[in-house]
Amino acid sequence: MIARVAFASCYVYSPAGTGGVCERSRLLRSLLKEGNARLMKRYAARVHQQVAESAPLAGFFQASDLLVPVPGSRPKPAAADWVAADLAHALVQEGLGGSVWHGLRRVHAVHKSATASPGARPTVVLHYESLRLDHPPATVERVLLIDDVITKGRTLLAAASRVHEAFPGAQIRAFALLRTMGMIDAVQQLIDPCRGEIRWVAGDARRTP
Repeated sequence: MIARVAFASCYVYSPAGTGGVCERSRLLRSLLKEGNARLMKRYAARVHQQVAESAPLAGFFQASDLLVPVPGSRPKPAAADWVAADLAHALVQEGLGGSVWHGLRRVHAVHKSATASPGARPTVVLHYESLRLDHPPATVERVLLIDDVITKGRTLLAAASRVHEAFPGAQIRAFALLRTMGMIDAVQQLIDPCRGEIRWVAGDARRTP
């Protein structure tokens, strides 16, 4: 497992907080999970706006990035789209990446972290063992993993470890549109861009912030 991967996110999500912003964050997550293509373009445009206006995201995206969408919890047919893939394509259309590669796939299902009890949530190792790479490009310098939601970062750390095997010399980072703020009673704003890090610590992923 790789030791760490840098990540960025744009929106925040409070699964149990109170107040109007928390309720809006839960609505945003629901809409995001529905995978509406029109809304995905809107989210990507908002990310582009934050790249231009917000210090945390300035310079994070590069035109040469290969965007690699992270698959969902279950295997899908090769031609099927999913939320992270739609988001990746929308980001490229906004000029926030060079191309999208669908070569990271799930070969067997894992429990969804959002619906599993704390003790049944997939570990980093389980995620890693359920992921494979198909026909990677010959040469890649910059890889940006794309996911819709980050919680602890287990999926992204496992995905980064798999991608590192194919591109050991590449810079690998991750972007999740929405980050979960599970230990906070209330969030003050829906858009809160940040950069952080996911680290491999004591056999698990640790996300900061």
